Amino acid sequence: MDFLKGLNDEQRRAVAHGDGPLLILAGAGSGKTRVITHRIAHLIHAGRVPPHAVAAVTFTNKAANEMKERVAALLSGGHTLAGLTVSTFHSFAVRLLRRDGEPLAEVRPGFTRNFTIYDEDDQLAVIKAVYRELGLEEKQFMQCRAALGRISFAKNHNQGPEDLYKAAKDPKSGRLAKVYEEYDGRLRQANALDFDDLLLEAVRLLRRHQATREAYNDRIRYLLIDEYQDTNRSQYDLMRLLSQAHRNVCVVGDEDQSIYSWRGADIRNILEFEKDFPDATVIRLEQNYRSTKNILEAASSVVAHNTQRLGKWLWTAAGAGGKIGVYEASNGLNEADFVSDTIERLLAAEAGARVAILYRTNAQSRPFEEALRRCGRPYHVVGGFSFYQRAEIRDTLAYLKVILSPDDSVSLLRIINTPARGIGKTTVEQIEAHALQHRLSLWNAIGRVLDEGRFSTRAGAALAAFRRLMQGLRAESSALTVDDILRLVLERTGYARMLEQDDAPESESRLENLRELVNAAADAVERGESTAEFLDHAALVSDADSVDEKAQVSLLTLHNAKGLEFPVVFVTGLEERLFPHSRSVNSDTALEEERRLFYVGMTRAQQRLFLTWARQRRRYASGLPESTVASRFLSEVPHQLVEELGEKTSELEGDLWAERYEVGETVRRNVAEFFGARQAVPKSPPPPAPLPRRRPAPNKPQRPGSTIHHPRFGKGTIVRREGEGEHAKITVSFPGHGLKKLMEQYVQDEHEKHNR
Repeated sequence: MDFLKGLNDEQRRAVAHGDGPLLILAGAGSGKTRVITHRIAHLIHAGRVPPHAVAAVTFTNKAANEMKERVAALLSGGHTLAGLTVSTFHSFAVRLLRRDGEPLAEVRPGFTRNFTIYDEDDQLAVIKAVYRELGLEEKQFMQCRAALGRISFAKNHNQGPEDLYKAAKDPKSGRLAKVYEEYDGRLRQANALDFDDLLLEAVRLLRRHQATREAYNDRIRYLLIDEYQDTNRSQYDLMRLLSQAHRNVCVVGDEDQSIYSWRGADIRNILEFEKDFPDATVIRLEQNYRSTKNILEAASSVVAHNTQRLGKWLWTAAGAGGKIGVYEASNGLNEADFVSDTIERLLAAEAGARVAILYRTNAQSRPFEEALRRCGRPYHVVGGFSFYQRAEIRDTLAYLKVILSPDDSVSLLRIINTPARGIGKTTVEQIEAHALQHRLSLWNAIGRVLDEGRFSTRAGAALAAFRRLMQGLRAESSALTVDDILRLVLERTGYARMLEQDDAPESESRLENLRELVNAAADAVERGESTAEFLDHAALVSDADSVDEKAQVSLLTLHNAKGLEFPVVFVTGLEERLFPHSRSVNSDTALEEERRLFYVGMTRAQQRLFLTWARQRRRYASGLPESTVASRFLSEVPHQLVEELGEKTSELEGDLWAERYEVGETVRRNVAEFFGARQAVPKSPPPPAPLPRRRPAPNKPQRPGSTIHHPRFGKGTIVRREGEGEHAKITVSFPGHGLKKLMEQYVQDEHEKHNR
């Protein structure tokens, strides 16, 4: 098979490149996955190396699986892919440590290859325990999540607790170093690694153990790294250590899509690749196969304002497409209504279209969800509550973790009285205190206190029964597959029976989730996975892996949108201090990353791109909305590529409440004008008579309990009145719409309505 056929000139050069370092600057939508998979297939098919001599790493399970499938399809018929490595960085590190990690015990006492992986919830549990031990309060010191973020940042920059101690300039910094030290100690005691540790310890193993490093360098002749702009220090070190012997490293990335500095990614890795490898070949993939000319021109013009670039300009052979629609909303609700109404219009014209609503922070999803629900439009929120985060799933997997590793104190605490078995809070606190005093794991502390007879007959009996239960499960599980172990756990612990006897409506759904977990385990068994490998998979699932590509309407943050594409994209909330975010506006480096994030959002769009912002937005749960300023990024989009969809501020009179009064019909009119088919747009029932922008204040104040009529929300009951005269506001309960606060002068009572 000719793996160069159908590729453009630059893609062919990249696929056919021989030995030596290679940097592929792949612009958005330029076919980088195709280049990577064709290069792998070309290396194997040409007989240059066997499959086991090629390793490709990326950032999500979804991307890794797609690469595997494409390579398998390309080489189908005559080639075995046994030994080919295509995985995420973390999965690669896990396999390395499980297979060859024993030498780490020399520098990490207590480490075994049977380590547990702690996810974010597990890590927070450890941090909270450390806070309790040190007598720290979140309000006086810092939030546990913030402390965990500081520790993760330190690890990503190869800094240990001792480095934080040395750099401490005040008592708070010193306490954080102590928290880090205790946190690290508890993980070591539990033989557990967090996500950062997986990479750090893999690097430490290769750096300190020459035999292991030489073995991997001898085996891996060609190393390919996807999304190189997102690599952190540990991933960079891993690349250098794995490519020492042959230097056949191919990195693929786009500096204009480097958007993860907050989790340790270092854009310098890609910007300085040619400094690391002076003999590197550099190939730019600039032909885009995703978006229209107008979208690419707009996105390229915006990102050109950045200075941290190697430089490229995307182009396409496709048509110009429609202009970029820009909607200036009066407020956040108006923005959400515009988006939902436009989506309804688009999907009515093309039922199979897919749409994405992108926003800067997760909290911005609410008004869009409410607007879509009012339209009866199903939607999928990416990054929501994933399957493996559900309480019943975490409980069951915690049993599995303790069966494999009894010293995993975090998992043990989760299940010690779940289901309830008479082991109370006081008993658990006494065990924790004993474990802390004698530097024992919780499991060993349980054995010690039972042998010493420290508890009353009732508490001691419950604790002894739990210990026998876990010992029995450990003994029986050694001969079982992971799905059979899960069935045994659910039966023997009484967890399934607890849900079966619970009359709560969600109990059946929780049971269904557990059955699905057993099914997932059965699938893992068919793939030849062990119990530890099944747990590894569950721990390494990310938000990006939960994307439903069949969903017609997806809501997600701009960070979660990376790597995805949609025919229609709305980038929303384009206001200063929201996007770009307030944390970034005072730093040139941070501002450039925000601009790259906007570029990523724009280049997700294949056919249509809409940019929206609101002149006023309610930033907190209470109080009046605040005035906003349009994002500077909007001014960087060339004017000739833009079509204004909303009314200009100067053309509107009245305050926010008056604008909300007419928002529905305004949105429908704007959408209709944009599509050039005003007469075909369904309209809401018209009000009984046209209402002016400002109505004279009613002769009589409208009292709580009286009924009013609103042209959009219908009949409602006043529940509260504030202020006097033309400034009076009323809070009205509208069936089906909830509570709405309105200016009194813009509504009419029910009696007046019938007399007009």
